[in-house]
This record gives sequence, C-alpha cells and structure tokens, in this order.
Amino acid sequence: MTIFPLRQTQRVYCAGPLFNEPERREMTAIADSLRRSGFEPFVPHADGLEFAKVQPYLAEQGYDAADAGRLLHEAIFALDVYQVIVGCGSLVLNMNGRVPDEGAVAEAAMAWSLGKPIVIFKADARSKIAGRDNPLVIGLASFELIEEIGDLGEALAARQAELLPDANCQVPCPAHVRQTLSAGGRLWERLAAMGVDRSPPRVAAAVMDEFGAPIRAWGLPAAVENGLGAVP
Repeated sequence: MTIFPLRQTQRVYCAGPLFNEPERREMTAIADSLRRSGFEPFVPHADGLEFAKVQPYLAEQGYDAADAGRLLHEAIFALDVYQVIVGCGSLVLNMNGRVPDEGAVAEAAMAWSLGKPIVIFKADARSKIAGRDNPLVIGLASFELIEEIGDLGEALAARQAELLPDANCQVPCPAHVRQTLSAGGRLWERLAAMGVDRSPPRVAAAVMDEFGAPIRAWGLPAAVENGLGAVP
C-alpha cells in the first residue's frame, strides 16, 4: 500500500489538549481562525468522536466500562492516525499547558515525519527550559512559535509556501500502519455520512461495527446486541 500524505494541505489537523471546557474552547477558536483563512480544520472532539459521550452510553447498554473504554481508545487511535497521516495535509499544534499534550505531540511528530507543514501555537509561559521550550517539540515547526490565534492562518500559509508540499509524494505504508489507516478510514466514512447527527447511539454503532468483534466474542446479553444493532 502506498499513501499520499500531502494531497490535502488545506485540511488542517488541530492537535492539542481537550480534557476540559477551556481547552476545548481554545481548540475551537483555533479551528475558527483557520477556517476564516480558507482552511478546513479537523478538531478531534468536534469532528471525530468524544470518549466522554460514547463510553457512558456503551456502559448503559450493558458493556463493561473498562472494555468499552479500551474499545473506544482503539477507535480514537485509528481515526486520529488516519486524519493525521491521510485525511489532513497540514497540522497546527497547540502547546499551551504546563506541559504539551502527549497525544498532540505524537500527532505532530507523525505529521513532521511525512513532510507536512506544521505551525505551533503557544501563548503560555510555562514549561520553559532555561527560557526555551523543548527543542524536540518546537523543532517540528522550525523553532517558530505563534502567540496569537488570529495569526495562525497566515503563518500556516507561509509555511506551506516555504515547503511547497508535493501532492504526488508517495510513501510506502508498513503493514501495521495500513491496518490502522484502513480501520480509521472506514470509521471516518461512517461518521462523515452522519453529518451533524452524531448521537452516542449512532457513533457507538459505527464503532462496534468496526472494532467490536473482540467484545462480541466474549458474549453479551441479547438486549445489548439488539439495541446497538438496530441503530442505522
């Protein structure tokens, strides 16, 4: 399998912390700023699936909470990896916080290794090392930080003009990555087809169709299987 990681540079993966309402609002503000600059942002909590909404629903349907959590983590991993590697051709990393969000740093590293344009936003003075940020993080954006959300679109456009990503660039895809991309791509097709109606039952049904085989193999109450299976 060969992938083309630079074909959709106008689609921007927004990587950053999403663990509380202020963090989610900041990520939404970043996406809104990019959208005003003509980009198409992907924000995991808004455009993907939210663990905090789907996991309780699965538990209510009779699934073990820990098993449902593991299942959703697998789904989130596959979906986000797909978006970082294939679905989006650029990435904005929000470094605000006491330390950078671990998942966001992993996503930015994936994007950097594939030659994607990256811009880092940071308006937080914390996590300094002798007055500087971790070089293995800020180096992903050529050691440049953007301090104003409103400047992100212009900065990303400049980064794209500097790098001139080749849309025809082909990258061989290892087998384990191919499996993850395939699962994440199929889940994204299901979610995208739902439009704005991404209720927990519909999202849970899509996740179970793609990732639920191990849980089903252990055996479930008929009401659980029937309940999820009935969701279109």
